[in-house]
Amino acid sequence: MPSDVVLYRFDRFELDPARFELREGGVPVQIEPQVLSLLLLLVANAERMVDKDELIEKVWGGRIVSETAVSSRIKSARQAIGDDGKAQRLIRTVHGRGFRFVGKLETELRQQRGQWETAPTRDAPLAEHETTRPSIAVLPFRIVGEPGRFDFMAAALPDELITDLARLRYLFVIARGSSFRFNSGDADFAAVGTTLKVRYILSGSVETAGSDVIIRVELSDVRSGGVIWNERYRGAADEASHLRETILGSVIANVEQRIPMHEAQRARLLPDTQLDAWSAYHLGLDHMFRFNGADNQRAAVLFARAVDQDPHFARAYGGLSFTHFQNAFLHGAVDRDREVAAAKAFAERAVQTDSLDPFAHFNLGRTHWLEGDLRASITSLEHSTVLSPNYAQGVYAKAWAETLAGESEAGDKDAALALELSPLDPLRFAMVATRAFAHMTSGNTEAGAELGEQAANTPGAHRHIKLIAAIGAHLNGEPDKAQAWLARSRQSVEPSAAEFLQAFPFSEGPAREVIERALRDLGL
Repeated sequence: MPSDVVLYRFDRFELDPARFELREGGVPVQIEPQVLSLLLLLVANAERMVDKDELIEKVWGGRIVSETAVSSRIKSARQAIGDDGKAQRLIRTVHGRGFRFVGKLETELRQQRGQWETAPTRDAPLAEHETTRPSIAVLPFRIVGEPGRFDFMAAALPDELITDLARLRYLFVIARGSSFRFNSGDADFAAVGTTLKVRYILSGSVETAGSDVIIRVELSDVRSGGVIWNERYRGAADEASHLRETILGSVIANVEQRIPMHEAQRARLLPDTQLDAWSAYHLGLDHMFRFNGADNQRAAVLFARAVDQDPHFARAYGGLSFTHFQNAFLHGAVDRDREVAAAKAFAERAVQTDSLDPFAHFNLGRTHWLEGDLRASITSLEHSTVLSPNYAQGVYAKAWAETLAGESEAGDKDAALALELSPLDPLRFAMVATRAFAHMTSGNTEAGAELGEQAANTPGAHRHIKLIAAIGAHLNGEPDKAQAWLARSRQSVEPSAAEFLQAFPFSEGPAREVIERALRDLGL
């Protein structure tokens, strides 16, 4: 069913949350996504002051940011709407407390469908659940400078990226026959977005520099005109094949992480009543990866909302599986068996709904791990990585299962690959912890201790990770450091060897014996 969305008007501007767009006289204003998010937050709450804590929570996702960063974004927001810090005609600073939008504001309710999700120009109409699905077009890269030996990559790389991006399943990827009608060099991205009905565009360039090739890739939001991510790659002629693999892996990993983050940032500014299935799902992901009980519960509510709106939404079932996994694994659920069963049931529903979704098999593999069936876990996780070889979280989870099964060398290799594929992943702490365990259980205690401490100091690290750091320090002969990490693990829940080995069901063998002995030595 169509839902109503608010359109805000002030001065000579229109602020459109549905399109995530600021318009001046009907023409889109080029503005950074984060600045637009800040402006939307202030305008949507014009009846009150927005304090700095709320601003940071909703625009920066609760991350630690400096006063300078906040001031810079406020300044940019003012500049975008013809205001400044001296006049404060539209955005007023409440010194020491926060900010408030004070302009004369008009609002209009419009139906979401028909206003910005217009009829598609593709040969077949989209299914109901795909109308708000994140969509992307990959354009042929432009060739910079004189013709060179690497010019073929301008079409070859985008062609491969289309194939690999389609494996992510949550993205609607425009086919080559349509997107290759445009070119990264001269295309008007807003026009491309309107014509192909996409939210995102991946573009780039190829430049020959002597015996080297330089390739630039950029991910843009069509609605705001902002650049979400870009990267520059350079390699010699004899490294072209390796460079190609590096670029493919890097681009897929960044798209997999950055589009959901961007969608969540946009969804965070909407009231629950305006969240469609995909917005609810992406906002659920944002809460899910904070690894605390309250956010995990909020994520479950959002995923449930998504499947209520779309009963065929495989990824939302996967999200529900993840939240029940987290309850069983981390939050001391009263009925752990019930949580494990729910995690498995939702993962199986995700696989049944979309058997080609790597996230579905990722969640199913992790439920087998909770049950202690590491062989079944590895099989499901291998299926996930076969479906999407550059899916970093699938590679990591497979590495973890391999390490628990006593295959330390394979686990370390796959965990290192996951970190290479997604260096900014929200599960980075777990990827590093996997490497720590692999080294601890294979006898390299110095590297294990160093990696364990690195994992525990990584944002998102939970109490189990801090206990891994304690185990690593103990095995490396650092008792004071081991006790310090043990104390930090105890800050939320008193750890126990039984609970730890239930969360990490090592197979019987030398690796398990190392961990059991360390836990006993630590008094657990």
